[in-house]
Amino acid sequence: MTPLLSAHGLTKTYGPRTACAGVDIDVTEGEVLAIVGESGSGKSTLLSMLAGELAPDSGEVRYRDREGRVRPLAEIGPAELRALARTDWGFVRQDAAQGLRMAVSAGGNVGERLMGLGARHYGTIRSQALDWLGRVEIAADRIDDPPTRFSGGMRQRLQIARNLVTAPRLVLMDEPTSGLDVSVQARLLDLIRRLTGELGLAVIIVTHDLAVARLLSHRIAVMRAGRVVETGLTDQVLDDPADAYTQLLVSSVLAA
Repeated sequence: MTPLLSAHGLTKTYGPRTACAGVDIDVTEGEVLAIVGESGSGKSTLLSMLAGELAPDSGEVRYRDREGRVRPLAEIGPAELRALARTDWGFVRQDAAQGLRMAVSAGGNVGERLMGLGARHYGTIRSQALDWLGRVEIAADRIDDPPTRFSGGMRQRLQIARNLVTAPRLVLMDEPTSGLDVSVQARLLDLIRRLTGELGLAVIIVTHDLAVARLLSHRIAVMRAGRVVETGLTDQVLDDPADAYTQLLVSSVLAA
């Protein structure tokens, strides 16, 4: 099957520092790919390039659109790229405040994406917003509350609803559980796993937490110093790592 999103030879440098060096990666519908590694390994830089938010110095990202055309992101104009980001793609950010309109109600945050698709009927928009708030376990009576009144876990769940309401094909996630209490993390992970399975999404998730990668992903890519040093099925890589760096990562978790 042709990948939904693929990257070939992605390279990005900042002065003397190489953030990504010749990275190849791909994801297909219904697949969750985890990108793991220590801080500074290049995970977030890679995700920004995959999202079209950061131009690589070399290499390219290709996306297979709904018509089946495989197109380099560099050849998609800014207006169309913004439209894709509101419809076909979702981006769940580590800091929910960066992915939400903090002064807009919960319902407005969800409904705004629908309006981007042309929805104008207030009752329909509110009904769909209520449905999605329920799906991410936010009570209906919180629909008119702004995210400033929500806990960190609730903000992340609202951000997920905002991204999924338009039925995207691809969702990018940048450390979505980082900074949350353990019990809140567990609840959010269960939600993400359930929704990605139900909707058949292609998901690329960046995380430093190997337990998160094991729980959510089918495949894993391990990054070190801007390079992918090992890829494979998640359980296979984590249970029998071939690369010395991956072995060190896994052993450090076991020793903790």
